[in-house]
Amino acid sequence: MNTNLAYQDYPAEELIGGKFVAMSPSPAINHNRVIGNIYRIFAHHLNGRRCEPFADGVDVYLTEEDRFIPDMMVVCDPDKVKADGVYGAPDLVVEVLSPSTAQYDRGRKMKVYAQCGVREYWIVSPGDRTVEQYLPEGGQFVLNATYGLELEAILNKMSQKERDSIPTEFKCSLFDDLTIQVADIFERVV
Repeated sequence: MNTNLAYQDYPAEELIGGKFVAMSPSPAINHNRVIGNIYRIFAHHLNGRRCEPFADGVDVYLTEEDRFIPDMMVVCDPDKVKADGVYGAPDLVVEVLSPSTAQYDRGRKMKVYAQCGVREYWIVSPGDRTVEQYLPEGGQFVLNATYGLELEAILNKMSQKERDSIPTEFKCSLFDDLTIQVADIFERVV
């Protein structure tokens, strides 16, 4: 019998509001690419620093009723990182939307992340090729900005001035020295 949990054949589950919710067993290619792209951006930037990025598959223990598995996160307090997960609020959480999880990512999970002290929250839509950046305010998240890539057909209909006004990069509020190219997040997304 194989006792290594990494090789078990059951789907990952999150505890959301006291109920177990099965995660999609095999995310779509674009979902996976976006997670990998974001992870690489942070892994490269944070190499040798105190903060550490984690990709999909790491449990975050926040409340008695909530144990989430974010798509990507950054933790700057190494004392929160244990062998079986992260205990306490990560500094940055990224959720990549999929049809089966969008209601949780925009609902209960967003609310709990804010209440527990996550300092920045992103909701990324591979289909729309957008990143919504949320920052905490008064115990909840408020949309700071939305960044996206326009389709080539739409760009071709715009004037040069309109194209130049579209932001192509943004800053993570946690790291003044990190500028993120929107195109890098959606690299190879089809």
